[in-house]
Amino acid sequence: MDEPTAALGVKESGKVLELIKDVKKRGLPIVLISHNMPHVFELADRIHIHRLGRRAAVVDPRQISSSDAVAIMTGAKPPPPESAAA
Repeated sequence: MDEPTAALGVKESGKVLELIKDVKKRGLPIVLISHNMPHVFELADRIHIHRLGRRAAVVDPRQISSSDAVAIMTGAKPPPPESAAA
């Protein structure tokens, strides 16, 4: 899903997030592309962080903060050494 909530209001976004959670509970894989970090951290089992068209890191959302993920994305912070870089 590429930015599935980008053009939606809060109520509609909530419905999409619940649908994604339902699909996840059924054991189906989901690829979510989003700049909405609260949504990403709410839904993701792992996060692939990209910078300048390349994967910079693969991180566990339980082991990294949203602000650190954004810092890696923008180049303000290097990826953690244990992350799988491109």
